Amino acid sequence: MTTTVRKASIGFIFLTVIIDVLGAGIIIPVLPRLIQEFDQGNIARASSDYGFLIALYSLMSFLFASFIGSLSDRFGRRPVLLLSLLGLAVDYVIIALAPSLSWLILGRVIAGIFGASMVTATAYIADITQPQDRAKNFGMLGAAFGLGFILGPLLGGFLGGIDLRLPFWVAAGLSALNMLYGVFVLPESLPAQNRRPFSWKHANPVGALTALRHFPTVLPLTTAYGLTRLSLNGLIAIWVLYTAQRYGWDVRQVGYSLAAVGLVQAIAQGGLAGPVTQKLGEKGAILGSLVLSVVSYLVLAFASTPLMLYLGIALTAAGGILAPAMQAALTSRMPPQQQGLLQGALASLNSLANVLAPPAVAAIFAFVLTRNSSLPVGAPLIACAVVELCGLIVAAVALRQASQQAEIPPVTPDYTS
Repeated sequence: MTTTVRKASIGFIFLTVIIDVLGAGIIIPVLPRLIQEFDQGNIARASSDYGFLIALYSLMSFLFASFIGSLSDRFGRRPVLLLSLLGLAVDYVIIALAPSLSWLILGRVIAGIFGASMVTATAYIADITQPQDRAKNFGMLGAAFGLGFILGPLLGGFLGGIDLRLPFWVAAGLSALNMLYGVFVLPESLPAQNRRPFSWKHANPVGALTALRHFPTVLPLTTAYGLTRLSLNGLIAIWVLYTAQRYGWDVRQVGYSLAAVGLVQAIAQGGLAGPVTQKLGEKGAILGSLVLSVVSYLVLAFASTPLMLYLGIALTAAGGILAPAMQAALTSRMPPQQQGLLQGALASLNSLANVLAPPAVAAIFAFVLTRNSSLPVGAPLIACAVVELCGLIVAAVALRQASQQAEIPPVTPDYTS
């Protein structure tokens, strides 16, 4: 692949991630209201149904991310990525036309299955990027995610004010246009000789994680990654309730703070991850970012004023550096034909964290508020800091034991058995 084609491909993947996150963000302001319409205005029932749909999406992502990753290892990144974009477009059309809650459930199932395009996109970047540039390019993906996270809800709120179903049509159109664009400009990144036979045994989250045991450093680093996702999803899940309870913030102020988080992440991943990793090395970037991440959770937990809270938000930039550095370290220790397997395993861990973290932090928060507990109101965020600290310990041990060279066995294990 020539340098020009490689740059064009990276640009397409960057655009794909923006559109994916933008499409998901567009529906955030309107999906709860659409559910409320189906529930005849019953807010309590709508809240319960909305929580169910969110959990259903995460569950489907958990179950199918490894499957999608394994498909891309067998048939190549291009067809799987284009199929994922088509599936998302169909999902948005189903929701736009949905006459009942049952159709929304179907739409969320489809979205959970095909929403794993990020898995294939990340594997694509790993295929075409030199090791020294991986942190920078993975940072670009993170920046695209942050940009989509900022613009999506803003656009969704504007379009939803015109018509409640208009955001879904726009999201469908963006996904379809991106798929058609990819049909004409996106080359395949995984050569036929680097593909591996499809194995049902490893096309599931448990099997994918089990397969990583062949690479000693990869499995503990993946465990550390899962712990960081658990703490991050806990923070996201409790943010609205925590800021409302502690500072009395309304929806607008919460929106500003979330936009600030997205902006910090976009800057950190797009502008800082590459230079910091080149300066400190993968090990230094990972461990340093984890230390600052623990500090950021503690600052957020004990912030007595909104100004201190925004200081904690600024420190979350450490997480924006951590994710690309961790991706670079993991992908450099896996052979080309297992990049989809790896990304599927990581995506499954993220989805699992999104299922487990919200009820866990909600239970801690409820205990603090209802049981006359002596625990501080920031106890859920302290718990997130403890989980992040565990990730730091696991990563430190793994990296200390790792050799300087990528741990790729001379003979690739037989994953079909």
